[in-house]
Amino acid sequence: YMLKEIMEQPDAVSRTIEPWIKEGRADLSEVLSRDEVKNLSRFYIVACGSSYHVGVVAKYNLEKLARIPVEVVLASEFRYCNPIIDKNTLVVCISQSGETADTLEAVREAKSLGALTLAIVNVEGSSIARESDRVILTKAGPEIAVATTKAYSTQLAVTVLLALYAADCCGTLEKTEYDAVLNELLAVPDKMKQILSDKENIQRIAYQHFDNEDIFFIGRNIDYALSLEGSLKLKEISYIHSEAYAAGELKHGTISLVVKDTLVIAVASYGLLVDKTLSNAKEVQARGGHIMGITTESLRERVAAVTDEILTIPDTHEVLLASLAVLPLQLFAYYIALYRGC
Repeated sequence: YMLKEIMEQPDAVSRTIEPWIKEGRADLSEVLSRDEVKNLSRFYIVACGSSYHVGVVAKYNLEKLARIPVEVVLASEFRYCNPIIDKNTLVVCISQSGETADTLEAVREAKSLGALTLAIVNVEGSSIARESDRVILTKAGPEIAVATTKAYSTQLAVTVLLALYAADCCGTLEKTEYDAVLNELLAVPDKMKQILSDKENIQRIAYQHFDNEDIFFIGRNIDYALSLEGSLKLKEISYIHSEAYAAGELKHGTISLVVKDTLVIAVASYGLLVDKTLSNAKEVQARGGHIMGITTESLRERVAAVTDEILTIPDTHEVLLASLAVLPLQLFAYYIALYRGC
């Protein structure tokens, strides 16, 4: 089921975004009025597991496009952190099933504090959908595999729609930039198909590394947010010890865990910071570590010069990088688990 659902992602993302694109704009006015968005002072994104990782990506994108502060909080911690919330706060609760207990309790806590709540869920009529003030359904279809893939991708697509709509309401984005993001969002399903057509190459690389017992992920900005999900997928289904780190933190203790032949996956798709991530990759190589790079086609040569292996994704707007780069990480985890007999 996991491989089936990985391959379903292009169609799932199409189903998710199409109802919300009207006259060349991302239009969520059925869920949030323009005045409600204009009056927002802060977003909280509350979720668990992979849905939390969607929130970390969404924070970068919402703050970049809409210029509204965003806090991302694990649902299991939300009730206990005394969140600063009022009627101008939108609490976005993300869950595949809509039944995640900690996230449901977070919805109740947010409402008791006077916040407006928005559920992003896959299951209509679920508890979180019923108890939230507003709902956006991801329409990913049934997800049978325990390790989420298409739910992650569809949730991510909804958060991009939300960022575009908020930017439009608040007037924080030039039309050319807005159109560029929207056009690339619409192109995501086709670009996903390109990546999935190269799955045999990812399988080949996975075969070279399935006997590793420690695998680290590093990245910066959106690449770090994505690394969290890549690492979770790997340990969740292959039982390999794996951690994700902001690349700049590698030197603060973690580098001591890198020994000869340790695999470090450097996610380096965000062009502005690729050289900084590669400088951290060089530190790994100096200790005998093995580097696998994930980057865009246009950055291939720069990243290949430093890494031992490379996987590429089609070029896209930086807001959509995680939507594409998650696919090779999902497939890598899947094939590693397969070769380990899990």
